[in-house]
Amino acid sequence: MTVTDKLPAVCLAAMPGRWQATLDLARELERRDCAGIYCASFGDGMGLCEALALTTERIAIGTAIAVIYSRHVSDWAQSAASIHELSGGRFHFGVGVSHAPVHKRMGITPGRPLTDMRRFVEELRAVPRAGALPPLVLAGLRDPMVRLAGEIADGVVFANASRRHMAHSLSVLPEAKRADTAFFVGNMIPTCISEDVAAAAAVNRKTLSGYVILPNYREYWKAAGWVDEMAAVERALGAGDREGVTRALSDRWLEDTTLFGPITRIRDQLAAWQDAGVRQPILVPSSISGGQMKAFAELLAAF
Repeated sequence: MTVTDKLPAVCLAAMPGRWQATLDLARELERRDCAGIYCASFGDGMGLCEALALTTERIAIGTAIAVIYSRHVSDWAQSAASIHELSGGRFHFGVGVSHAPVHKRMGITPGRPLTDMRRFVEELRAVPRAGALPPLVLAGLRDPMVRLAGEIADGVVFANASRRHMAHSLSVLPEAKRADTAFFVGNMIPTCISEDVAAAAAVNRKTLSGYVILPNYREYWKAAGWVDEMAAVERALGAGDREGVTRALSDRWLEDTTLFGPITRIRDQLAAWQDAGVRQPILVPSSISGGQMKAFAELLAAF
């Protein structure tokens, strides 16, 4: 079965005042045989996963991602083990180091990402009396963290990755992990479904304009071959021209990193992501005319 045969996995977040509606949506996603629900780092992703463990029965769930600095490691271990048990083994614990703006908001000064992540995984697995832990998935983007995921984790999840660069990214994994279908390989993909291709592209362009300001992402996209776009972004940033940042994001770049347009086009591109090695594409829905709930209504109607 290819990814286009059923509703792909999705990213879900519960906003204040919409928790019950979010759980109702999750049950509908399960009824539709959605491939999985992965909870974003904004909002209470772990709390949502716990609620999903109790209100759904079959669908795969996970965090994509939980920021390792936001709790003590023993608290993470207890929560992850609880959700793992309550869900009957359906939970993947996706973790990452996030980016400088998040660290500033949390008031923390992180160390080196690889060192911090290795220490976190070692300490997580050493927490006493936590119970059995779920599969651990690391947020990867550039080669060193992807390589670390292949060494110490049970999977890797990207966000806003380059499809044309994916073969290279996965090549740094050990051959045994690349061949192991149980090794999780996911990617969070901004998605906007609309017959108006230009309007859908504009939505994704706005979404990703918040990511291109992050140096780590720009270096990744340069390595993926998008040097001109990232150079234009950096010129705009240097001039304080935020609209120029958005203008620098070409349609070709958007086609490599996001999904937009009519559902037939999106189905074809999903198959291309799977061919590139992403076992679990995770759609992050947006709409040209509403918020998250409107985007999910459009997604369900399209599939």
